[in-house]
Amino acid sequence: MKMDLNLLPLFLAVSKERNFRAAADRMGVTRSAVSQAIRRLEDHLGTALVVRTTRSVQLTEAGARLVSSLEGPLTDIGSALDATGTADEPRGHLRLTATSIAEPFLSGPLLASFIARCPHVTVDVTVTDEEFDIVAHGFDAGVRLGEVIEKDMIAVPVGGEQRERAAAAPAYLAERGAPVHPGELVGHRCIGWRLSPEIAPHRWEFVEGGRPFDVAVEPQITTNDLRLMLRLALAGAGITFAPEDCLQPHLEDGSLVPLLEEFLPPFPGFFLYFPQRRNMAPKLRALIDHVRQWQKPRLRG
Repeated sequence: MKMDLNLLPLFLAVSKERNFRAAADRMGVTRSAVSQAIRRLEDHLGTALVVRTTRSVQLTEAGARLVSSLEGPLTDIGSALDATGTADEPRGHLRLTATSIAEPFLSGPLLASFIARCPHVTVDVTVTDEEFDIVAHGFDAGVRLGEVIEKDMIAVPVGGEQRERAAAAPAYLAERGAPVHPGELVGHRCIGWRLSPEIAPHRWEFVEGGRPFDVAVEPQITTNDLRLMLRLALAGAGITFAPEDCLQPHLEDGSLVPLLEEFLPPFPGFFLYFPQRRNMAPKLRALIDHVRQWQKPRLRG
């Protein structure tokens, strides 16, 4: 009996979401339709592909092998189908992920001008600081700092060089004084960032005499929310450490005071990155070309 190939995308959705309801929402079908599709696929192959409990869905060994075999070919099929559209009119759905500090990309104008230029492309942006394989998670491209992008990815600059800045409110500095060397931070109240509660706070990195070093400050407050860090710093809670783009408006109006400037040189900034594919979808090619055009006047500046 010939197998219904429409079952395969539903199976892959279940493998990614590990939840039948979430897979149904992702594919725009009912939970019952997903359950029936998995049952039909298992019956056709004569083996169990998933193990279902009341709390989770796990792949069997056979299911994991099938996922590994299917992901590449189905991605290539999707790219090929996208590529059959009108060459000068990209269309389709772009799934992007970006780190929360990628201000040049997330500020608005870049994406706003892209969708105005490509009215038949829809864009979904997931903002997260988790690091993961964008291909395995079904994303077309991501935006991250260059230093954390996998070496097998192609990367296009978004914005110019970046710089970390240390800053505090005038009220805090009036109370505690300003550090003149990063080593003095251990004696100050600090506001730090961490990815999640079980991971140590981000180490504050500096350069002295051409040599990089970091300071393991022990923040009195840590959070994974940059906006909360800024609000606390503005309220005089302590010294914080964040990308320059995020602090710049407050540095310009004097509500935050820059600190330790000589120890904080610029570094390569954010990049749009994506895997090498033989048949790149026009929708992704259009975004890449747009980012490159967007970047040109900034490089000249």
